[in-house]
Amino acid sequence: MKTQVQGVGAGTGSTSASANGGTHSPKTGRARQYKWRRGDVIAGYLFIMPSIIGFGLFIAYPLVFSAYYAFTDWNGLNDPTWIGLKNFQYMFSKDPAFWPSLRATAYFGILSVPSTLVLGLLLAVLLNRSLPGVRLFRTIMYLPVVLPGIAVLTLWKYLYDPLFGLANQALSFLHLPTSMWLGSEQMAMPSIVLIGLWGVGGTMIIFLAGLQAVPQEVYEAAMMDGAGTFNLFFRITLPMISPILFLQLVLQLTAAFQAFNQAKVLTGGGPHFATNLFMFKIYNDGFQGAFPQLGYATAEVWILFIIILAITALTFRTSSMWVYAENAD
Repeated sequence: MKTQVQGVGAGTGSTSASANGGTHSPKTGRARQYKWRRGDVIAGYLFIMPSIIGFGLFIAYPLVFSAYYAFTDWNGLNDPTWIGLKNFQYMFSKDPAFWPSLRATAYFGILSVPSTLVLGLLLAVLLNRSLPGVRLFRTIMYLPVVLPGIAVLTLWKYLYDPLFGLANQALSFLHLPTSMWLGSEQMAMPSIVLIGLWGVGGTMIIFLAGLQAVPQEVYEAAMMDGAGTFNLFFRITLPMISPILFLQLVLQLTAAFQAFNQAKVLTGGGPHFATNLFMFKIYNDGFQGAFPQLGYATAEVWILFIIILAITALTFRTSSMWVYAENAD
């Protein structure tokens, strides 16, 4: 009898063991899920690793070290020497070209940003019509954008030549007074802004895309209520494309404060520092002359960064008063 009970017990144990061997316990399933999730996380990090390395090498590393160099005396060859706030003290109180360059840059922005936005929007409205040859005109207006910037500026420099340039020849043909253009302290900056308006096609294309996204049903309903062209534009078109207008405003402001090629190619900062844009001053301080001042130029770059950041933050702060948000509560 004892032997028989032992046999039954042994059979039951083998049956239980075989049953456990054929199924997975909850702990085993959780372990496998954890391994799968960990493998997915590792694979994800491997895929974004090139971006992380690129960000670290080309953005984070230069940003950190440029902040350090801004507080040093460094010519790019010798070891940097820590001087604290002396670069900034000299910049704000003793540098004779600092404030004039900021004024020139602000003047350039005041002239170029509104004129570019207004002209780009006007052209977009005119070319947002089903007219014969409208695509050809769009292409012609956009063509200057794809041309090399330095080549375009060099061409305009010859056009502005006071003796042999086509600009003065055209004015003489029309019996109008000629100008010194880039050689005049009063006309140099407006002449540079005029060149920028020649390449307004990029702004026009973005505005054109925004205009074509406005639902036609809104215009039809407004016209049925008796709205005229003036009301259609200022009460429907502008509010509907205000996000695009806001984007263009931020981009144009940023580009205005970083303008460099115009002063470098056309005027060299003259006449009498009338076009000495701040980016051009940074270039001269850091790379020109017998004694380059890369530490001081880096400090100027950080001041420019703070100015652009402040203007952009102010623009975002005030955008809620005039930018139409479709999903706003």
